[in-house]
Amino acid sequence: MRPRQWTKNGVVYAGLIFDGQLFILDSFFRVTLSFILLCLISGTVYIINDLVDVESDRQHPRKSKRPLASGQLPVPLAIGAAVVIPIIAIVIALLYSPPFAAILVLYLALQLAYSFKLKQIVILDVLTVAAGFVLRVAGGVVVISVAQFSPWLYLSVALLALFLIIGKRRQELLELAEQAGSVRVTLRQYNLPLLDDMFRMVMTSILIAYMLYTVEEPSVLLAGTNLTLLTVPFVVYGVFRYLYLMHVKGEGSAPDEVLLKDRPLQIAIILWGLTFVSILYLPRLAAS
Repeated sequence: MRPRQWTKNGVVYAGLIFDGQLFILDSFFRVTLSFILLCLISGTVYIINDLVDVESDRQHPRKSKRPLASGQLPVPLAIGAAVVIPIIAIVIALLYSPPFAAILVLYLALQLAYSFKLKQIVILDVLTVAAGFVLRVAGGVVVISVAQFSPWLYLSVALLALFLIIGKRRQELLELAEQAGSVRVTLRQYNLPLLDDMFRMVMTSILIAYMLYTVEEPSVLLAGTNLTLLTVPFVVYGVFRYLYLMHVKGEGSAPDEVLLKDRPLQIAIILWGLTFVSILYLPRLAAS
């Protein structure tokens, strides 16, 4: 179920944080429950992916060590878990937020479509992954009463997801070389010039979309100022640091692992978060 990759589900907190509800316990617990259920559903998707890709994974230098590909996990047990876990998660979601349950079902359907078909279609494969991140954000929004949440943030999340997945495809193409097409079908249709062009386009779009959010969003949470521009350098550094890790260190084929082990990138993310939260919440706390 790849718990290390559950960090991706952290974007479910975006609505809570940017709507100024981080310190409202009821909202925090509702979004946290959504995070847990998303982890169960995404874990199920990883099980299904490994069931579908078990043969190709056995040819991959890293994926061949996964439980199913290596034979450590029995296939019948994996199939049983892939059926039972999503049923439990969706039933729990129905009990406290039917709209979130609908998003879970849509997310699961999208990921199943990706596992069985869409990941074999060039360009649609990366767009589908990005759509999954947008659904995660929406999942955190529908379980609380969100007053103000900028569409620019949806766009920024989608672009950031595209940035990471295109970078992952690029690094896989370099790492696997002639075996790339046998491990991932769409890699037969990608090449480095195409992926580099897509990568540069998305990287530029991320920075533009985020800067537009900081200066154009009229939310009262920004206290009528452009102080959020102070967070832009952290975003720029984070993007450039990731480029450095890809082009100089040869990393990036597993974005979640890069996030968990690269200290400068972690520090940049933490400083960005602390700065943004301070700008959003300190004036409100002072006023109260």
